[in-house]
Amino acid sequence: MAVETRIALITGGAAGIGAAIARRFARQEIRVAVGDVDREQGEKLAAELGGISRFYDLDVGDEEAVIRTVDRIVEDNGRIDILVNNAGITNDKLLIRMSKADWDRVLEVNLTGAFLVTRAVVRHMMKQRYGRIVNVASIIGIIGNIGQANYAASKAGIIALTKSCAKELASRNINVNAVAPGFIRTRMTDAIPDDIRQNYLKFIPLNRFGEPKDVAELVLFLASEQASYITGQTICIDGGMVMH
Repeated sequence: MAVETRIALITGGAAGIGAAIARRFARQEIRVAVGDVDREQGEKLAAELGGISRFYDLDVGDEEAVIRTVDRIVEDNGRIDILVNNAGITNDKLLIRMSKADWDRVLEVNLTGAFLVTRAVVRHMMKQRYGRIVNVASIIGIIGNIGQANYAASKAGIIALTKSCAKELASRNINVNAVAPGFIRTRMTDAIPDDIRQNYLKFIPLNRFGEPKDVAELVLFLASEQASYITGQTICIDGGMVMH
């Protein structure tokens, strides 16, 4: 089966990197299920993409809702071939000022959410003996960052989850990889003061910030047959900020 005929679920797909991935997939004739809590933006994107896309109200932290929504996507489309775990939030505070609630909410969405959606989706992928899962991590999960203990821990967890799932699911022809974006221009990064953004630029050898479309191209590759011999890997897409 060619990659153009596949069905993809993208969590957090209504805006930012998720929306860029949805648009890139749609251009390859991949049918996209946009999962998000932002109904207005999600339905707007689905309308933009036309019949190749449909919005699904999805809170990745709600276990019952995840199972129900994944089953509905399979019912509507017959299968799910590609899962992109992109949903994520930040709540930055210095460690001594970070409450347990601050910690729990970021871990619930970023890490537990990816676990819940992956578990629900792979039940279907295992039956069809095919799947491509791409988890959106972050270079912060590799290098850490001041004021982001919760976010860094969640993204490091995504990297570990990726490796474990890759080993468990390889025998069923399900590949699991992660991408680790660096400084990518989104609404979130646009809110950062310009002097701080310019300081980040000093640490990027390619001397520019990334765009959501850069991440989308990498995710498309990992979801394609060209990447059929790649699994359990985390690929940094950061202009050279992290080299290891």
